[in-house]
Amino acid sequence: MSSAILTDSAANFFGPQKNTNMRVSLPAVCFVWQIAMIVLFGVFIRYDEESDAHWIEYRRENNITSDIENDFYFRYPSFQDVHVMIFVGFGFLMTFLKRYSYGGVGFNFLIAAFGLQWALLMQGWFHALNPETGKITIGVESLINADFCCAGSLIAFGALLGKVSPVQTLVVALFGVTLFAVEEYIILDLLHCRDAGGSMVIHCFGGYYGLAISWVLYRPNLHLSKRHHGSIYHSDLFAMIGTLYLWMYWPSFNSAITDHGDGQHRTAINTYLALASSVLTTVALSSMHQKRGKLDMVHIQNATLAGGVAMGTAAEFMITPYGALIVGFCMGIISTFGYLYISPFLEKTLKLQDTCGVHNLHAVPGMLGGFIGAIVAAAASESVYGREGLINTFDFEGEFADRTPGTQGGFQAAGTCVSIAFGLVGGAIVGFILRFPIWGDPGDDNCFDDEVYWELPEDEETVPPVLEYNNHMIHKQQEM
Repeated sequence: MSSAILTDSAANFFGPQKNTNMRVSLPAVCFVWQIAMIVLFGVFIRYDEESDAHWIEYRRENNITSDIENDFYFRYPSFQDVHVMIFVGFGFLMTFLKRYSYGGVGFNFLIAAFGLQWALLMQGWFHALNPETGKITIGVESLINADFCCAGSLIAFGALLGKVSPVQTLVVALFGVTLFAVEEYIILDLLHCRDAGGSMVIHCFGGYYGLAISWVLYRPNLHLSKRHHGSIYHSDLFAMIGTLYLWMYWPSFNSAITDHGDGQHRTAINTYLALASSVLTTVALSSMHQKRGKLDMVHIQNATLAGGVAMGTAAEFMITPYGALIVGFCMGIISTFGYLYISPFLEKTLKLQDTCGVHNLHAVPGMLGGFIGAIVAAAASESVYGREGLINTFDFEGEFADRTPGTQGGFQAAGTCVSIAFGLVGGAIVGFILRFPIWGDPGDDNCFDDEVYWELPEDEETVPPVLEYNNHMIHKQQEM
């Protein structure tokens, strides 16, 4: 009898929260956390030598002949592309739900705006902290890395889309950025893996992080919101805008922080080709599945990007152009197959509710991309790269000068496993934290609906369509 009472109490404690009033909790979290950022930035963050006013002296001391050699002019175009991907690409990709477009693009905006600040601190403490001064110096490359760090949390948000409150999204970002900074340090610094485009540290980690949280936050009665869990013609069209921005700028994403010269050039080419290849196989498989050969917009919005995800690690290696096409070819098939069969299977058997299908676009392609990078690294040779090219590509210098390509391949594979472990274990812990009934998350019958957290305009039907089209000015309605 007592055990039954205890079980009921636990169920009530962790049950769906119905009070979605954010008037106190959301402003409190935003104000307190932003003030904390201001204080921490004041204590730790400073400009680096290329953005500081002492640049002129630094230039003279280091025999730099022109301002054009400032890293800003090399990195800022890539930063712009990555920034657009984070805020426009990811944001609009999540607007496919017919009643959750505000939440998709708006909460994406919120996560990224907070996450990039926290990322500059977390990554700074691990990578750029001066032990003598105790300060972190930041420049344009720091901004790119901060955007990368945010991407992991935005990917995780895709699995939770429509089922969490804005405060919960900030908690996901807080822990997501923290976990990202730690696993990135382990993979890139301690294991000395190469992962310029983030197949391992961004996509694999972010995908499994979001899936683990979603699994812990399983909603047995989510079918009560089935009326909103779908798209309409215009919502799919807006999501396709996000897809196209991501698809166009993905070569910049993968090559943004690679070494200047051949590495950056090769990364852009390989990503470009893999993306193109994945589009054709996605279209082919989507059409084959439908009896009349029609295409599914879900596949076109997502699986067409899988080639870019999988090329994140190997793109700077000598994988060859046809190798990049093969990777894109396979990823388009694997990702589309995942949307057709794996996602329904996971939801039915593992109770895994993945709103955006991040398992098929980020988790699996990211994991496979990490292992592809391991294979390509292990197969590297002086005959293909040249001795100096091999050292430069894999950074075989200092304490890693004696590492062989075969050993590097083993460490690349180990890095992929680390990212999976961090995603699953970290996501499970964060999911348990988010189950506490203090976050104002929607009930099972209120998911995927903007009306819960957003002030919505009146229905469009209240404005006579003829007057709207003839005048293009709503304010003219009363006068007419």
